[in-house]
Amino acid sequence: MSASMPMPVSAQLAMQSLKSAKASSLTGNAPQTPDSIKKSAKEFEGMFMSEMLSHMFEGVKTDPMFGGGKGEEMFRSMLVQEYGKMMTKGQGIGISSQVEATMLKIQEQQQKG
Repeated sequence: MSASMPMPVSAQLAMQSLKSAKASSLTGNAPQTPDSIKKSAKEFEGMFMSEMLSHMFEGVKTDPMFGGGKGEEMFRSMLVQEYGKMMTKGQGIGISSQVEATMLKIQEQQQKG
């Protein structure tokens, strides 16, 4: 990526997650197990999918006959969050495997160095 081009939101979220993992390792926390790293990567993918879906749902109008109102406004974000989690069940879209590999690589480098 060039210096003048802004980083996509997904890349920004990934970088924040990786920096957080690096910071927790530097503060003396015990190394994370591969299972906990996998779980964190899946949670990240779910959060990413929820964020993408929330932007999609912003333009969806509700049927005034059977929907709408304050209740739907209030619960839509929770519904979208659950949609994101469900989309990452099984293989997901591949983000979690890349995040997991990067987190394991960072942890490995920190243990060596």
